[in-house]
Amino acid sequence: MTAKVWDLFDFVLSDLDGVVYEGANAIAEAPHALEKLRNMGVPVGYVTNNSSRKASVIAEQLAGFGVISDPEDIIGSGQTGVELLSTLIPAGSKVLVVGGEGLRDWVTRGGFELVEDARAHPAAVIQGFAPDVSWRDLAEAAFAIQAGAKWVATNSDWTLPQERGLAPGNGTLVSAVHTAVGQLPLVAGKPETPIFDMAVRRFSSRYGVSSPLFIGDRIDTDITGANKAGLASVLVMTGVSTRKEVLGMRPEGRPRYIIGSLAELLEDYAYPVQTKHGFRSGNAEVHLRKNRVTVAEGDPTSIDALRAACAVVYTSSTPIYGLDVEPALYE
Repeated sequence: MTAKVWDLFDFVLSDLDGVVYEGANAIAEAPHALEKLRNMGVPVGYVTNNSSRKASVIAEQLAGFGVISDPEDIIGSGQTGVELLSTLIPAGSKVLVVGGEGLRDWVTRGGFELVEDARAHPAAVIQGFAPDVSWRDLAEAAFAIQAGAKWVATNSDWTLPQERGLAPGNGTLVSAVHTAVGQLPLVAGKPETPIFDMAVRRFSSRYGVSSPLFIGDRIDTDITGANKAGLASVLVMTGVSTRKEVLGMRPEGRPRYIIGSLAELLEDYAYPVQTKHGFRSGNAEVHLRKNRVTVAEGDPTSIDALRAACAVVYTSSTPIYGLDVEPALYE
C-alpha cells in the first residue's frame, strides 16, 4: 500500500537542525521539498530547540536556502521557556540568561529584567545554547541557583548537528550546572509538550488547520515529544538518530513514518504490509523466523528494509534484545 504521507494532514511542523540544515549548510533536497509543500498551499512551520537566535535571523537563513518563511511560524524553545518562567516568578523579576541573543530577546519581550551575574539576586535562571557560553556563565548560573533562583532550561539536547559532525548541545551545558547544584531544571523544549502545544495553537489560529504532521531527526526529543503531544511523527534519517536506534526504540519513541530525506514527503510512502513470515515495504521484505530477523528480499540498507524491519520488531512478542537482527539492517 502506498500514499503520500502529507495527504493525511493539513499542515507540517518541522525541526531544523539535522532536518533542514546542518550548521550553515542546507541538507540536500530539503529546501526544495519544503518550498514545494508551501507552493501547494500546505502551511509549514518550524519547531526548534535552539534558542540562540531570533526567529527573524532563522527566517533569513532559510531564505538563503530558498525557503520562504514567516518569523511568526518559527517556534523556538526560548519563547516557551519564557512562558514557563512567567508561571514561576512575578512579572518584571530579574532573570539571569545563559544563552544567545535570541533567548535574551524573548526574556526582555516577556517583561523581565536582564542581569549579568548572581550578585544581582535574580529570581530565575534560564539556560539555552549559544556557541560562546563560557565557564563564567555556567558558574554564575550555579551560584544563582544555589541562592534559590528558579531554573529553566530551553532544552536538554546532548548533541547539535554541525557541518563537521555532532557537537555538544545544551544538554551537556545543563549537565555541567546540574553537577554543581545537585538539582535538575524544568525543561521547556522538546520532548516536553509545551512547545508542540504552542505550535499547534498558533497554526490553528493563523491558518485554520487542525491536523499536524511533525518531522524530526532525533528520537529522544523530536519523535518522543511529538508522540507525547499526540502528533503524528516522521523520523527523517538525515540527522542524529541511527537505524540501530530506531530499530531498538521503545513504544513511546517509535515514529509513525520513517523517511530517508524530506524529499520523500513528496513521494508515495510504502507502508509495511504483513506477509506470511514478516513484513514487506516497497521492494524489501523482512522475515522473523524463531528469533532471527533477516532480509528475505531487497537491499538491507534501504529505507524500505528499515521500515519493514521496524514493523517486524515492533510487532514481535520478543523484545529487541532477544532478537538476532541481521547486521546489514542497522550498520
